[in-house]
Amino acid sequence: MSELAPMKTVIFIPARYASTRYPAKPLATLRQADGSTKSLIQMSWEAASAIRGVDAVYVATDDARIAEAARSFGADVVMTDPARENGTARVAEALENSGIDADLVINFQGDAPLTPPWFVEALIEAMRADATIAMATPVLRCDRATYDALKDDRAQGRVGGTTAVFDARMNALYFSKEVLPYIDPGKVAEPIPVFHHVGVYAYRPAALAAYVAHPVCPLETLEGLEQLRFLHAGMPVRCVEVQARGRVFWELNNPSDVPRIEAALAAMA
Repeated sequence: MSELAPMKTVIFIPARYASTRYPAKPLATLRQADGSTKSLIQMSWEAASAIRGVDAVYVATDDARIAEAARSFGADVVMTDPARENGTARVAEALENSGIDADLVINFQGDAPLTPPWFVEALIEAMRADATIAMATPVLRCDRATYDALKDDRAQGRVGGTTAVFDARMNALYFSKEVLPYIDPGKVAEPIPVFHHVGVYAYRPAALAAYVAHPVCPLETLEGLEQLRFLHAGMPVRCVEVQARGRVFWELNNPSDVPRIEAALAAMA
């Protein structure tokens, strides 16, 4: 097999201060396994910095408080416009503002510090191997505990994790805050055919440019899911299945997620 050409890969961690469900979320602190605390943005930066094959990691924020906190633990920061409607648009602006000439751009969500490095490494490898993939995102088959947690969020009226459905080529058909596909409660069997969407995206720069050029779509607004704009515009989104390897994955969507994440951190010690 011939050697694949290297790609310059950069990570941006979009972080905004304003949030309807969890204001100031990037500065929220979580208890670590040793009893100390760290901010969510620091944990996310450390998780992103552990990913192999990455040339640089930046925090992309619209807020001076987040920028100050990020610089205090050594992160490079790119400032963005507070008017940016979502993380993908913020990453696109950060790429432009920084003047970085990257072949591959990673959007590493600032609310998912439990994201293992191999989730992102799988995206990088998939896009190195197939130049036709313009954008990719990880999906993780739900185990029973995750499936039950997703269903419980919906039953309690909480907006929690996202699920993904895709075709035979692993191109996304839809993403939703609902638990898709629907399964009759009496027919839920292993392996559970529900995939938890991991909120990380890898884009080629042209895909980012096309995204911001396309208007906001109704489904994106209704679901609150930025990636639906790609589907609305007819741009394929490649889903890359990843393996948990015994790790718990969960995003910090609501304050009620903090104990779950802290418990996972304690279990990893």
